[in-house]
Amino acid sequence: MPGCPRKNRGYRVTDYVRRILDARVYDVAVQTPLDRMTRLSQRLGGDIMLKREDLQPIFSFKIRGAYNRIARLSDAARKAGIICASAGNHAQGVALSANRLGIAATIVMPVTTPPIKIDAVRHWGGKVVLHGDTFDEAHEHARQLERKHGFTFVHPYDDPDVIAGQGTIGVEILHQHPNPIEAIFVPIGGGGLAAGIASYVKFLRPETKVIGVEPVDAACMKAAIEANARVVLNRVGLFADGVAVRQAGEETFRLCKQLLDGVLVADTDEICAAVKDTFEDIRVIAEPAGALSLAGLKTYAAANPRRTGALVAINSGANMNFDRLRHVAERAEIGEGREILLAVTIPEVPGSYRRFVEVLGNRTITEFNYRYATDSEAHVFVGLKLTDVHREKAELLEPLTKLGYKVVDISANETAKLHIRYMVGGRVAGLRDEIILRFEFPERRGALAQFLDGVGNDWNITLFHYRNHGADYGRVLAGLMVPQADRARFSERLARLGYPYEDETDNPAYRMFLSG
Repeated sequence: MPGCPRKNRGYRVTDYVRRILDARVYDVAVQTPLDRMTRLSQRLGGDIMLKREDLQPIFSFKIRGAYNRIARLSDAARKAGIICASAGNHAQGVALSANRLGIAATIVMPVTTPPIKIDAVRHWGGKVVLHGDTFDEAHEHARQLERKHGFTFVHPYDDPDVIAGQGTIGVEILHQHPNPIEAIFVPIGGGGLAAGIASYVKFLRPETKVIGVEPVDAACMKAAIEANARVVLNRVGLFADGVAVRQAGEETFRLCKQLLDGVLVADTDEICAAVKDTFEDIRVIAEPAGALSLAGLKTYAAANPRRTGALVAINSGANMNFDRLRHVAERAEIGEGREILLAVTIPEVPGSYRRFVEVLGNRTITEFNYRYATDSEAHVFVGLKLTDVHREKAELLEPLTKLGYKVVDISANETAKLHIRYMVGGRVAGLRDEIILRFEFPERRGALAQFLDGVGNDWNITLFHYRNHGADYGRVLAGLMVPQADRARFSERLARLGYPYEDETDNPAYRMFLSG
């Protein structure tokens, strides 16, 4: 992304401190609270604090920098109008700021932008122009419109006034927590927020660390600092779309290289775990970019158990797309190191399924996918909830390997987590006498073992799918090979078991996708 075209490069840190103290943000922004995360503080030790920028009018810190930039425009620039390119929080910040100041604002967004974000910009009076499939295409079009119509381009991060506006968060943190702060963790996309906070905090409290956090698949600032030059990433991951930037800003890179005490990276699972932590502590659902700094804080806390002050994370926003919540819930346990996913090959003989479950012991099963493969072996995709994966992994794998089972840990296998777990199974040629039943399992330890004991070893299990969703009852789909002559006896076994179930053998979806 091109840097800001303005000529006021090279400000000293003291210049930025003055600009931050003089920033105009509170016409529209609010001073957000600094909340102690009680549960996480108990778990990690010490004081874990969260700066609540999700409580801004647009549910994001972006309103600060956008308003400070726009409020300082000349009368001529205001009359000509402003423009920006954004598919998210910056777009809303520009639209709201322009609305309050009576300035016409054009927001260029990719045609792939979710309707909820387009509607939010229009709600604040912004004129939306949809162009291109990617942000880069939208950005280039915005620049063309800037030149054609004489608009002022409002950069999302690489602008001194934007940086100063974001830096007011640092002022608030130091006022709100006068006691020692060991480190402040700041999410980085282009670097405006990190540059602003670091400029103020390192000037007033040089002993306090300011640490940037980036997604592992969009770490443009970390790459730039390591190369001592701005680099352009070939591609970036889009899960944390609020920080999915291919190149750090010119001015933000200069400041971050000088002031940051380090840059950490977090993967998708760690971000999802941080979303869950935020919800459990303060009942707020952070967007992935908003939870990013907390993910970095947790990594730092684990590596530095002896700390001398509070750790502060910036919840930079809560503009979460609702359809992402399912993905977040699926991945949070793995990100916390509390779930392990295994692919296990077991012999296809009567009783082997039961022996496999016995080895798992009383551990909570979060997912169980099984489909009859051949007469000699079967493949199982199983998820287990653990207290500490690193400590318990060996205890779990050793007895499985001693039984001769082939075991592969796929907890870090992205393809397995995204796709394969939902594709276990399929049609099995020549499979006869299969019936399909949908059960409700009570969510308690031993429920699966109780099911297997109740059914017994007389009938071969051909299909099994279970996923713990945190409800009182788990939903289970099971297939068994039960000859017609045994159906009455099998029904008696199920009646004694007492688990509610429905016969799905004639379900058209089963017939289409799973029946042989």
